[in-house]
Amino acid sequence: MTTTLEPLREQPVPPTPARAARTGRARALSAWGWGAVGILFVAVVWELYKLLGPADGVVLFGMRVLPRTTDLAMPHIWDMIARLIAPVTRAEGSPPLWGVIAIAALTTLGIAAVGWVVGVVVGIGLALVMQRWRLVEWGLLPWIILSQTVPLIAFAPIVKSWGSRVQIGPIEWQDWMSVALIASYLAFFPVAVGALRGLQSPDRIHTELMRTYAAGYWQTLLRLRLPASVPYLLPALRLGAANAVIGAVVAEVSTGLQGGIGRLLIQFAGQASGDPSKAWGPIFGSIALGLVAAGAVAMLGLLLKDYRRGEAT
Repeated sequence: MTTTLEPLREQPVPPTPARAARTGRARALSAWGWGAVGILFVAVVWELYKLLGPADGVVLFGMRVLPRTTDLAMPHIWDMIARLIAPVTRAEGSPPLWGVIAIAALTTLGIAAVGWVVGVVVGIGLALVMQRWRLVEWGLLPWIILSQTVPLIAFAPIVKSWGSRVQIGPIEWQDWMSVALIASYLAFFPVAVGALRGLQSPDRIHTELMRTYAAGYWQTLLRLRLPASVPYLLPALRLGAANAVIGAVVAEVSTGLQGGIGRLLIQFAGQASGDPSKAWGPIFGSIALGLVAAGAVAMLGLLLKDYRRGEAT
């Protein structure tokens, strides 16, 4: 009787902590590099279209599908950057434009943060209820999806009007609270859907294993479902943060709240005919605001890195 020896297979070597740290730094640098390439690509496309495109834009079948390339409609990139460091007005002692935009952006960021926190609490609460009772999921989830079809432009003045009549003891409803409430309205939806999907993600064999351990609902929730929901919850939190910023900016425009980036968008847009580069300053501020909000949630992901394997996108 003869036996055949199988060739020894090379076993994969688990990465060392130093190698894992180098890999993490390489991925972070790669992400920053691709982000910079993306910004550079947009700038190049902007200038190429401005150089080669027709002054009246591209018109097809009587409709303008691409904008005009005049300096009034599309200022040069370097003109917009130079305008950011110039004084906001010609008055003596006027602060630079970027300083005014930064203060307004911080105001909007604070309101959006309040709205994001409220949206996260409401979204996770709804996800827990829907995961616990399937009948609630069937009845509530369609309404949650339907709620996002209501246009904010029409919704914001109603919220402000109702809020002005609210007074709880000595606490009066402030206009910024209406803006934060509208921001939470946009933020709760991705959180609710992402958290529900994450809470339902454990396999049946894992939930049955918890039952064999005589684990109750709360033990299963804390030890199995919540850790399993992290890869789904973190992208939802990032999306909710970006939605909260968008909701805050739109609500500021709709309700006329002073001091935020939304008000600057309207104010400077009215001055675009005489100073076209100035009108783009609040737009850059809004983009930076969204990046800061998403980056802050990414910092939260560092605390939960042990649960982020196979993060859903």
